[in-house]
Amino acid sequence: RNFRAKVPFLIVIAPLPALLAAVFAPDGTVVFFPPPFRLSLVLDRPGAILLGGAALLWSAAGAYTASYMGREPSAPRFAVWWLLTLAGSLGLFIVGDVANFYLLFTLASLAAFGLIVHEQTERAHRASRVYVVLALLGEAFLLLAFVMLAASHPDANPLIRDVVATLPASPMRNGIVALLVLGFALKMGLVPLHVWLPLAHPAAPMPASAVLSGVVVKAGVIGLIRFLPFDAGLPFWGPVLMTLGLITAYYGVAVGITQTRAKTILAYSTVSQMGLIAVLLGVGLATADAGSTNLVAYYAVHHTLVKGALFLAVGILAATGGPRLRPFFLLTAILALSLGGMPLTSGALAKLATKPMLGYGFLSLAMALAGAGSTLLMLHFLITVAGDMK
Repeated sequence: RNFRAKVPFLIVIAPLPALLAAVFAPDGTVVFFPPPFRLSLVLDRPGAILLGGAALLWSAAGAYTASYMGREPSAPRFAVWWLLTLAGSLGLFIVGDVANFYLLFTLASLAAFGLIVHEQTERAHRASRVYVVLALLGEAFLLLAFVMLAASHPDANPLIRDVVATLPASPMRNGIVALLVLGFALKMGLVPLHVWLPLAHPAAPMPASAVLSGVVVKAGVIGLIRFLPFDAGLPFWGPVLMTLGLITAYYGVAVGITQTRAKTILAYSTVSQMGLIAVLLGVGLATADAGSTNLVAYYAVHHTLVKGALFLAVGILAATGGPRLRPFFLLTAILALSLGGMPLTSGALAKLATKPMLGYGFLSLAMALAGAGSTLLMLHFLITVAGDMK
């Protein structure tokens, strides 16, 4: 009974220490915990950017959850899954060693199952089954990659930066990178490993959809940032990521435009946006541009905040409705169109920042067309939401 009373308070304040760390901890902070914990924490600029945005969304979604769940008997169970997923997903942005990265990745992945299945509908059960099978498959890929990475190091639990430094010269390099790309691309929802995402987001409660789309998919983004050697570059794997990203970006728009439910449209929008992020990662890997990870983190945190806000906005509009929410709908429209790079929005700034990376050739044109597709998809989303309000 006491826990039930404290649930709304806990889920709102739990992310705040992470937000404070992201804002106030100096860039390059490293903390080592001695045995038996053997835990290393590292806060660099990409990690701090993603950590701050994720913590902000977790707190906002937690406040929404407190109202959304009300006094439901299932609220404490939902809160346990919520807090476990939160701990795993935020921990990934600051963990610095291989073993604990894997543990936190697994915690975030498996605990999210409880959020997806919460409503106990047939759709929720189907989505959760597909999700957990693919999550376990992704973790198997990563476990193999991490074992291969650590095999040449004397430390049983080496630092991520140490194993990445030796990756380009490893005789198992291509096998390791293939497993890393498979594992993290599955979490990001890149085609053809995206199938869990359009099922899970619509089936989960609204605040869970917000954090699944805004934060949990970023476990794949931070994984690629951490484990791929952007300093040395990989000329073969960079174009592979770019190609996979472009296919995903266009696929998300093409299928999303045919959907009729607002949450499903947003889910396919996330697929498309993760494709764009994969392209940026591929460019940085192909050109050995270590600084590209900062840009990718900014682009990703923009998606975190905007997409999370859009899911919460759909919930508010659906629950309230009526003409008096027209100003709120206008704000929702601005957020939606910022994903497509509408002028004077954070999305326009994010796209402008990518210009030096992409250049002005074919890749830049392909990304511009994908951005235009994102705008069309968001217009379709707004038309759908406006129809639901009537």
